[in-house]
Amino acid sequence: MGEIWEGLVAGFWLVVTLDPDLVEITLRSLQVTLSAVVIGSAIGLPFGAWLAIRRFRHRRATIALLNALMGLPPVVVGLVVYLLLSRSGPFGVFGLLFTPTAMIIAQVIIISPLIASIAHQAIRDLWAEYHDLLISFSTTKRQRIMTLLWDGRRALMTASLAGFGRAIGEVGAIMIVGGNIDNATRVLTTAIALETGKGDFALALGLGFVLIGLAIAVNVATHMIGRTESEGKW
Repeated sequence: MGEIWEGLVAGFWLVVTLDPDLVEITLRSLQVTLSAVVIGSAIGLPFGAWLAIRRFRHRRATIALLNALMGLPPVVVGLVVYLLLSRSGPFGVFGLLFTPTAMIIAQVIIISPLIASIAHQAIRDLWAEYHDLLISFSTTKRQRIMTLLWDGRRALMTASLAGFGRAIGEVGAIMIVGGNIDNATRVLTTAIALETGKGDFALALGLGFVLIGLAIAVNVATHMIGRTESEGKW
């Protein structure tokens, strides 16, 4: 019990004093995750909106597949990306394996279905409400999608934040494609796993405090943007 307490105190002190290693790893985590969220949102939000208003033959199967992809095992995603980016893979010539770019690619694949599925559910409700109005104005599909994206921006921001929450805590895929290289691809989750294995519980706990803080911040931001507490939906 004493070792745990000492580790907690040491970890908290590293956070308070802004330990250089901790700051570097945290900034890299934010860089990778925020980049993945921006790209994943650029893919998932329009696709979710398009899926909500478009009617085609295999639409139900597409929605079912999209929902299934929300549960993609991260290690499988990491393995596939590894094979694609390795020297013997089709994209090995670009030399992206074991770089932050490879980590971003893996996270984009993981979070895009989540963002698209949440966006689809939000836009579907808006489409049911505004369908007749938008049709009467003879709007194009692009105009309808842009209108619905703008009107549902609060719910769509929640979708992006959900993607951020999923990505920031990911360890399996980015460990495989990033390699957990010091001063290059080491992020919060992989660093926690490494430092725990080395027995450096102080740094591991300090990194854990930062990770928990980011998760709490995302959760609070989600509720604030959705205004759930003011609408009695908490």
